[in-house]
Amino acid sequence: MREQLLALEKNAIEELESLTAASDLEKFRVAYLGKKGRLTLLMKTLGKLPPDERPEIGRLANRIKHDLIQRLETARKSIAGAGSGDAAAIDVTLPGREPLLGHLHPITRVIGEVCMILTRMGFEVVKGPNVELDYYNFEALNIPRDHPARDMQDTFYIAEKVVLRTHTSPIQIRVMETRKPPVSIIAPGKVYRRDSDVSHTPMFHQVEGLLVDRDVSFGDLKGTLTAFLHEMFGTNTRLRFRPSFFPFTEPSAEVDIQCVICGGKGCRTCSRTGWLEILGSGMVDPAVYGFVDYDPELYSGFAFGMGIERIAMLKYGINDIQLFFKNDMRFLSQF
Repeated sequence: MREQLLALEKNAIEELESLTAASDLEKFRVAYLGKKGRLTLLMKTLGKLPPDERPEIGRLANRIKHDLIQRLETARKSIAGAGSGDAAAIDVTLPGREPLLGHLHPITRVIGEVCMILTRMGFEVVKGPNVELDYYNFEALNIPRDHPARDMQDTFYIAEKVVLRTHTSPIQIRVMETRKPPVSIIAPGKVYRRDSDVSHTPMFHQVEGLLVDRDVSFGDLKGTLTAFLHEMFGTNTRLRFRPSFFPFTEPSAEVDIQCVICGGKGCRTCSRTGWLEILGSGMVDPAVYGFVDYDPELYSGFAFGMGIERIAMLKYGINDIQLFFKNDMRFLSQF
């Protein structure tokens, strides 16, 4: 058996060194190392040897097999580097092939643009968990267990006091717990609510912002959001602030922009009003500061939040929010 193995190794090496084409290498592999190859069949007879000879012959057979595999791989690389021995296989006069490049999803594009504008204005991007404690999602935001605003959220509960976050505002509480003012952050991310139609999905994206410092006023809020929206939609975009209510801000305001579809003349998209709601905002309610040990006599601040899908729909003229999640290449390739 030993002599057979050594003779097979010698013949295999000589044959391998004479090969010059990739197709011949594959034939060689099948002939020697395949399921019915010469070396494979020879190794299958090791069980017929006397027990005291098997270890030595087995080691020799495995060494030969390993060596042939390495030589075969080296030969493949050598032939590939030489252009398979056929210089005519590459025609340098042919035009180049442009690689197929991917591109960013429209939601990703809008999140990036929103964060870029606001970070230029001095805000820091922070992130937090998607699965959140009831305390951070509601209670610390001045929304106690019996508050009617909880019904507005249509919350997904994981456990009695664990939820899928309904907004990214919990991140603001987590940050304020660990930092003293000034605090200037934005929190982009996915949020979850029980809602699904042409303008709502159970999962969507928000960016919420917070600024807390000494002597922050509602005028600072209006100036910040006006600058942001003019940067996002153009300096000719008209805005208006309407009184509203949010449990964690007081006073509160919703911000509308002039309808980008009809230019403010009134259409189906804006319900003939000429205006489209774009985000919610307000001055941080002093009650919230009690949860993070801030002195409301020293500090004031504002917060705002916006739905990314809504901004993307207005920016790109999209009339069905579900298009963002259907992965239809006819839709996505437009961006």
